Amino acid sequence: MARDSYDAQLKGLKDQMVHLCTMIETAIQGAVSALLNQSVDKAEEIAGGDVEIDAQVRLIEQLCYSLLLRQQPVAKDLREVSAALKMITDMERIGDHAEDIAELTILMAQKLYADEVHIVEDMAKEVTVMLIDVIDAYVKSDDRKANKVIAQDDVVDELFDKVKVSIESLIKAGDANAEQVLDVLMVAKYFERIGDHATNIAEWVLFSMTGELPKD
Repeated sequence: MARDSYDAQLKGLKDQMVHLCTMIETAIQGAVSALLNQSVDKAEEIAGGDVEIDAQVRLIEQLCYSLLLRQQPVAKDLREVSAALKMITDMERIGDHAEDIAELTILMAQKLYADEVHIVEDMAKEVTVMLIDVIDAYVKSDDRKANKVIAQDDVVDELFDKVKVSIESLIKAGDANAEQVLDVLMVAKYFERIGDHATNIAEWVLFSMTGELPKD
């Protein structure tokens, strides 16, 4: 395969990756909107959209394997394709968590939210920024922005701890509907995991640029 053709396929891979990134960003923003507005219709739309994300992941997998099998890639190309394969695993998980949040939103839609949902809203804002930044880092090969995403995960973790401590106190005091606040805690946990996956993506962006493997 001629180098020009190979470069065109690499560009095609990047374009499909950006499309997947946009899909998961849209899914998370939709899940957040459904949660905060207690919108069952929106939540059902997000839950149904995960099939499209999964299909896009399979398409990118096929592109990656085609690039790896049809020509022996040089080191930089190999890093880019290998990083893409790792990144789409995390992107698929983010899509799964958007669906999880949407399904919990449907269950919680008829209930008055606990005050802790405001902390969850803060978590949602942070992970949304992380996703936007990690997409930008990937598109522009921006190591500074990738490192910013990695550092921002600490903020998300601190907010999750804050939700957890607050809900534990409510349950111990008997001042809360245990089932409802546990649903809120589960939503917070999904956002915390999304932050972890965004961090993983940022680390693979750095790998594609530097060849240094992410730390465990």
